Amino acid sequence: MGSIPFIFIILLFHLQKSKSQTIQSAHLLDLMIRDYTIRNFNIHVKTGAIQKIHLPANFSSIDIDTAKFRCGSLKRHGTRIGEFHFGPGLNVQPCVERVILVRQNLGFNWSSSIYSTGYNLTGFNYQLVTPVLGLLAYNSNPDGVAVNPYEVNLMGTEQNPILIDFLSVKSSGNPSSVNSSLLCASFTSNGSITFKEQVSAYVCLGTTQGHYALVVRDNDGAGGVIKPPSSPTVNDGRGGKLSRWKVAVGSVIGSLIGALLLGLLVVAMLVKGKKKAMREEIEQRAYEEEALQVSMVGHVRANPNNRYSNK
Repeated sequence: MGSIPFIFIILLFHLQKSKSQTIQSAHLLDLMIRDYTIRNFNIHVKTGAIQKIHLPANFSSIDIDTAKFRCGSLKRHGTRIGEFHFGPGLNVQPCVERVILVRQNLGFNWSSSIYSTGYNLTGFNYQLVTPVLGLLAYNSNPDGVAVNPYEVNLMGTEQNPILIDFLSVKSSGNPSSVNSSLLCASFTSNGSITFKEQVSAYVCLGTTQGHYALVVRDNDGAGGVIKPPSSPTVNDGRGGKLSRWKVAVGSVIGSLIGALLLGLLVVAMLVKGKKKAMREEIEQRAYEEEALQVSMVGHVRANPNNRYSNK
């Protein structure tokens, strides 16, 4: 779990320097949450019991719950963790012996910076009504957590889909005035958004694990899959617009600077390691030479005694 500081550095760099790389930022945030959750997971808590994970101060607005389940029991009986409801018949692939579920509530700040802005919701006249909720699953060992965790796929069925209840996390307002225009948004890993109607008030239907939110549309539009626009523009803060190629150039320059800094860091670590090895080698040689000199002095001192005794 020593990779957490490195992930922090890369995550913060992407968020501050390369807003266009939204998918990478969202993925890195998931990895950071995964690593921190596994590192702080209490293996002595019984199976199925929900634990609260407290992230570092920079991420304190993100709310994390986690629990460990037996795969067979999860498939047969389903479960509930936070706003996510899994019915019986859940498909788990691969069905490892133990599965850790990690439920995320990203809060409005992180939801806005990564998903609303990054996925360009406002460009399609949509805005978030709830924070983005995420549910991801990972493999686990029977006696603890996995050393090398990987993502496990959870898939609902038509008879028993995954339900996400947003009633407790929706923004304040008059439910009757906004509920009719709300849509369920599913953010995919390839950068697209799928919009669907609610199955009931503030309840969305999901087919697999991932990230979901409720959004409101400012005008009437059809649901479906919305991908990032082919020619987005960004406000430059002075009333002008930045074309896509300028944004791309800026992103490339930012990425190159990040790669350069990372390369310098690696070189510095290698040089430091080499210097340490050379210093240890020099100390070892000095120790061996000193031991040899002591041995030679003792030998020289011993010879005169032997010579006089022979006489």
